Amino acid sequence: MYLHDGFVCGESTEDEMMKVQGVKVLNDRIMLITFTTGETRLFDSTILNGPAFTQLDDNKIFSNPKVVHGVVTWHNEEIDCAPEYMYEHSYEYITDDTFGYL
Repeated sequence: MYLHDGFVCGESTEDEMMKVQGVKVLNDRIMLITFTTGETRLFDSTILNGPAFTQLDDNKIFSNPKVVHGVVTWHNEEIDCAPEYMYEHSYEYITDDTFGYL
């Protein structure tokens, strides 16, 4: 465990912290997220429930995420989601050059 920005973090070291490098919004609240591991994964944001995420139902808000310090944020950083959660609840994104997929 270690202390990072006033928060106690577990299991990994600060250097090993999972971060998001890039995010692209697809259809039906699906996101393509690139992590610092080098992996790009599909994340279905409909699993983000509760009052903190209700504003994401507004497509104008949802469609404009930003990556701030390795975290996906929305609505001027009022809404965010932990990169570890997004990674754990995402799916491998397999590319197939045969069909021209990215």
